[in-house]
Amino acid sequence: TGLTLQAMHPDVVVIRHSAAGASQILAGLLKASVINAGDGAHEHPTQALLDLFTIREKRGTLAGLKVAIVGDILHSRVARSNIFAMQKMGMQVRVCGPATMLPRYMDRLGVEVFHRIEPAIADVDIIMMLRIQLERQGGGLFPTLREYSKLFGLNLDRLKAAKQDVLIMHPGPINRGVEISPEVADGPYSLILNQVENGVAIRMAVLYLLAGGQAAAN
Repeated sequence: TGLTLQAMHPDVVVIRHSAAGASQILAGLLKASVINAGDGAHEHPTQALLDLFTIREKRGTLAGLKVAIVGDILHSRVARSNIFAMQKMGMQVRVCGPATMLPRYMDRLGVEVFHRIEPAIADVDIIMMLRIQLERQGGGLFPTLREYSKLFGLNLDRLKAAKQDVLIMHPGPINRGVEISPEVADGPYSLILNQVENGVAIRMAVLYLLAGGQAAAN
């Protein structure tokens, strides 16, 4: 497949694949630039770019901000890319979820680990909720969706534990009523639609730069 793509002489190839590392393998075969649009549970770089852009757009800065990422961290490529990017920009990151959905190496990344959502969101500037990725799970990681929502779902009552000006994010797709209630997802502090809007511009910019636009913006 890689050689077939190369024969078409593309400038840029965008790949989303279920296998971690697929984009790296393809990049080694092609002369074209390769954009990782998500490889398994590994990484999702452009999602992290648009998330950081959205935060900076609203807060004016990134350094020093505290972020809580809540949900299925173990199977989330979005979580990994955001953790790496946020730390690089001087942000403080903590993760929260059931022990069965948290990678064991989180503490080695300098990330605070919480198993209860209330203390995890208490003093952060941004709460990023993640869906449960049932398609990547073998089962048995939590009793039921109702039980998960009861313990880790973000609703208006639970949001009272957070700062009054906290910002709410979610990379989508959303399981409404599971990890986040409709009232919070559609509330005044939600940046979810901003993320969607900025995602178009960010990915256009990535394509433009990798395709050599303005000599790769000098």
